[in-house]
Amino acid sequence: MEETQRNQPGIEITPTVVVVDNEQNLVAQTSSQVQPTVAPGDLDGSPTPYVPPMPIPTPASDLYTYHTVANGESLTYLADVYGTEIETLVKMNNLSGPSALIHIDQVLRVPLDRDKTSPDSILLPDSEVVYSPGYVEFDIAEFVESQEGYLVEYTEWVDNQYLSGAEIIELVAEQYSVGPRLLLALLEYYGGWVTNETLTEYQIQAMLGDHNPRGGSLYLALAFTANRINDGYYGYKRDGFWVFHLPDYNQAVTPGGLNAGTVGVQNILSLHSDWDTWHEELKPDGFMATYRDLFGDPAAYEVRPVVPKNLTQPELSLPWQEGKSFYFTSGPHPGFVDGSAWAAIDFGPPDVLGSCFYSEEPITAAADGVVVMARNGEVYLDLDGDGNIQTGWVLFYLHAVADIDIPISKGQHLKQGDIIGYASCEGGLSNSSHLHFARRYNGEWMDAGGPVPMNLSGWEVQNNLVPYNGKLVKDDEVREACECWEPDMNLIVNSDD
Repeated sequence: MEETQRNQPGIEITPTVVVVDNEQNLVAQTSSQVQPTVAPGDLDGSPTPYVPPMPIPTPASDLYTYHTVANGESLTYLADVYGTEIETLVKMNNLSGPSALIHIDQVLRVPLDRDKTSPDSILLPDSEVVYSPGYVEFDIAEFVESQEGYLVEYTEWVDNQYLSGAEIIELVAEQYSVGPRLLLALLEYYGGWVTNETLTEYQIQAMLGDHNPRGGSLYLALAFTANRINDGYYGYKRDGFWVFHLPDYNQAVTPGGLNAGTVGVQNILSLHSDWDTWHEELKPDGFMATYRDLFGDPAAYEVRPVVPKNLTQPELSLPWQEGKSFYFTSGPHPGFVDGSAWAAIDFGPPDVLGSCFYSEEPITAAADGVVVMARNGEVYLDLDGDGNIQTGWVLFYLHAVADIDIPISKGQHLKQGDIIGYASCEGGLSNSSHLHFARRYNGEWMDAGGPVPMNLSGWEVQNNLVPYNGKLVKDDEVREACECWEPDMNLIVNSDD
């Protein structure tokens, strides 16, 4: 199901108020049965051995990056551009053969031959970079007030309401699942917003870096920043390496031994700096000095592991009523905007095929839980019931328009099968009403295809190399993701067997 998760039109700037008309996006979380454990570590910016709790994939012997196919490009052309063989492209992308057709906007893996790497110093633990249990006791508003900076008086019109600076930080942290201490440190590092009461016009407009031109909107600048942090974090977890693209056209790959959180921080800093500046910013007296001035030693907040090795998914049902059918329209793809893990799959109701009319087929709770957010087509269902979006399994529903007569609200307890809303195009741009469904655990977006595969009433997601493609398998039944409505191919009945 084709969807663009953010619509960010007209921005009007006033001295301390930025008016933004935009639409939001997705996320999911989950219930934690494991108590967070704080493990101190050497995070002073010097090279440090680091063993991730969940092993990072070992990259293939041939590194690769991604290429989006443009009009007129062929495998022959791409092989010439990247100095490789057509057979290499075929193998890297599981294509049918050298004569395979490729299409505009198709994303292909292409070889990468680079001898430049990013620094090997650990910057932040993963639990500081995602919105993890390490943030449960962190009061964003209280901290912002204590610093007495420009952010205290800042307000912005977001989705038909005024939000304070602290509320915007919290909203972005919740939606993108990026740690608010990291966002605040970046806002201070680039613009001085946290501790300085009076700012220059440049600091106001470029509050998160020269290459984040978001028209003076804090919300849009933070959204861009959070998404690019996620891009590095989950890209590294997915492929075992990450490629940095700097504004001066330098490129670098990750060395061995980093953690995903460090790669996420390196990635956002790489977007705003030339090669030499980037390396200076990654030293202990660079960005991390600002972080420590605000929050002290990041090891004091570390929660390890964020995702346990033996994690299993709780029992989840298909998110619609028994006896009813939805079409499986999209396989694993980004959970929230394009930077997050491929945590989401899509389902289309049969009564509004190919249109944005509201469906009359209810979307339901896949498990018991408590609603931790319900706004603008987004619903977050916390399965451990503690009301914290940072802990445990959380399910994310997007494009779920509320029931006018019985709308759900934050804090409401739902039972499995209770109505959440109805499929629509609300909460982001889409060409057809559908449900975008994803999971998060302890703040980390969980890939639908595994290592903990999404399983709904016995239908398990099969992993794939291409976003939006994929299969759901139950015993000997197979349904293939398709932007179509073919009963034999992608229709799934919620039966009780």
